[in-house]
Amino acid sequence: MQLPRNPTRPVRAGGVTIGDGHPIAVQSMTATKTTDIDATVRQVHQLVEAGADLVRIAVDSKKEAEALAEISRQTSANLTIDLQENYRLAELVAPHVAKLRYNPGHLYHHEREKPWQEKVRYIAGVAEANDCALRVGVNCGSVDPAKKDKYATDDSISPMLESAFDHCEFLDSIGFTRYVVSLKDSDPRKVIEVNKRFAEERPDVPLHLGVTEAGMPPDGVIKTRVAFEQLISKGIGDTIRVSLTVPNDRKFEEIVAGRDILNDIANGRVRSVVTFNPDTLNIISCPSCSRVENEAFVDLAAAVKEMTTYAKDYAITIAVMGCRVNGPGETDDADLGLWCAPTFVNLKKGEEELGRFGYDEILPRLKAELDALIEQKMTVKA
Repeated sequence: MQLPRNPTRPVRAGGVTIGDGHPIAVQSMTATKTTDIDATVRQVHQLVEAGADLVRIAVDSKKEAEALAEISRQTSANLTIDLQENYRLAELVAPHVAKLRYNPGHLYHHEREKPWQEKVRYIAGVAEANDCALRVGVNCGSVDPAKKDKYATDDSISPMLESAFDHCEFLDSIGFTRYVVSLKDSDPRKVIEVNKRFAEERPDVPLHLGVTEAGMPPDGVIKTRVAFEQLISKGIGDTIRVSLTVPNDRKFEEIVAGRDILNDIANGRVRSVVTFNPDTLNIISCPSCSRVENEAFVDLAAAVKEMTTYAKDYAITIAVMGCRVNGPGETDDADLGLWCAPTFVNLKKGEEELGRFGYDEILPRLKAELDALIEQKMTVKA
């Protein structure tokens, strides 16, 4: 079955070309600590053996940047790097990778007096000098506050789109066009909508697809499949990641799931009849990655899923986040949110902080809050 493809321009990232009709590239991200060079190299090789075209690594410090240099020497994989708050790490990591990813919503954390355009000009300059591609990675939970404040609180798509369009326009204006864009949400319906709208306006820009915080398999695979089937079948999408909450030694399952979904779509075996149901319990959890500050996060996410099965028929969203980067912002829209620090778990009800609890204390407290929400919904219904 010949799939349609949007006429996107080609973006080379190491040995892979994204867009322009090239095969849809499949990505994953290492979950080991970047400073653990041996473990990270092993995981990179495991992901490549599973079929990864690109492997992303998080670097949040100079020490991790030094480790990345050695990791790069020990692998021929096409590496991409995540720039979070500290965008100036770009010059330390760019010589060792094929692609840099930055989040427009995180650029305001450092040097707040400096306009974002100046920061992006710097990142693009570093990328160009080191033969790197860029990804402009827009996430629902970390949109630039200046964009978010312009729209209604229930409109998460418009600020994401405006941010993406602004960054594309600026990069084009300075002559840097070797970039892809991603627009991610934990709700597959929003992923479909935001990517459709972006592709209508900028069909020339390659898109990286993903459902952020998709959660544990099989639910996380189902949510991602729904979004991918609806987008890729319409020619939208040039590279993908299936973001799953799994232990480190199972990260290769992201690649396997991605390949399976692409193969099914290409052969007409779509399963969108297994739709994501917004009227039932929805547990979102971020993929295990090197920023997770306590590996007990993965076990906690599984325990939350098991403990909450009794609430499966209630339209309640519970978010379980593994680090400070995604945790605070991306639990705001959940009814109940947990974001995990090294020795404790922050519990939230919407944007309200309910306190910090030990890993052995959090489940009973979460259950109490969940029971209160269920009782509240039953009272309203009555």
